[in-house]
Amino acid sequence: MTRHLVVGDVHGCLGELDALLALVADPERQVVFVGDLIAKGPDSRGVVRRAAELGALGVRGNHDEHALSWRAAARGGEAPKNRKKRKKVYLDAYESLAEEDFEYLEALPYHLALPEHGALVIHAGLIPGVPLEEQTPKNLISMRNIDLDRGEATKRIDRGVPWASLYEGPEHVFFGHDAVRGLQEHPFATGLDTGCVYGGELTAMLLPERELVSVPAERVWQAPGQER
Repeated sequence: MTRHLVVGDVHGCLGELDALLALVADPERQVVFVGDLIAKGPDSRGVVRRAAELGALGVRGNHDEHALSWRAAARGGEAPKNRKKRKKVYLDAYESLAEEDFEYLEALPYHLALPEHGALVIHAGLIPGVPLEEQTPKNLISMRNIDLDRGEATKRIDRGVPWASLYEGPEHVFFGHDAVRGLQEHPFATGLDTGCVYGGELTAMLLPERELVSVPAERVWQAPGQER
């Protein structure tokens, strides 16, 4: 059985990623990222390069998607309309990446099965009861809650309840994207975003052991809610 290390949102924190890998000290273990390798932290390019060097697997996060949208615009496509996608934090990440880095991000799927562990990796969330092939990319990279009144997905944590609290399998889902809630441990889902870029920790799950490992952030790289 392949040993995996499923890593939470890195957000350009290369020093913390290297510290986590040193702590695990198992170079034969396959690394898997839950997305958002880039943006906000100090070294987006370094993180993508490290992921490529490791031959790491992973899924696409919303920040990775935003950088790819700017690349498409640079190739003659339409620039992102969403105000948030135009923030300097995304432009900084975009401008730091080389073509080979974009190619790595572009190859990341929206979901990744780890069948030997009965596991599924996504970035953000899914709607319980809906087949995986019918889940939308938008939900997979951006949702956090289920709005029970409207019966729909939402990225707002002040509406409804965490999608993971309603999810009943069969696969165990590992995800990120929700630093406000931090580590989430539900019967069939584990949230691994523990806010490293905000001064928290970088957290990962060892599989098949189902053991959590983490390292502290080197510093607060960005204050929550203060994207430029």
